[in-house]
Amino acid sequence: MKLRPLHDRVVVRRKEQEETTAGGIVLPGSAKEKPSQGEVIAVGAGQVLENGSVRELAVKVGDTVVFEEYAASTHKIEGEELLIVKEASILAVVEA
Repeated sequence: MKLRPLHDRVVVRRKEQEETTAGGIVLPGSAKEKPSQGEVIAVGAGQVLENGSVRELAVKVGDTVVFEEYAASTHKIEGEELLIVKEASILAVVEA
């Protein structure tokens, strides 16, 4: 199944967080924080402006993004947990 977000929404696959701390301590699943980084897997057509024109989104499929912690809506699609977030809640694009 392919998921197509509407307007200024973006579908993100959350990146898995490291399971050990910098000091080498292994964290159990319940102690890990959910990461606020992910890979963009789908983008909407763009934001509809007041004058009716559409502004393209600044992110594209394949970008790694940092988003606000509680801004995303979580949905399970075909057994995979995906996030749907508005473009305005994306804080940055991580560049390699």
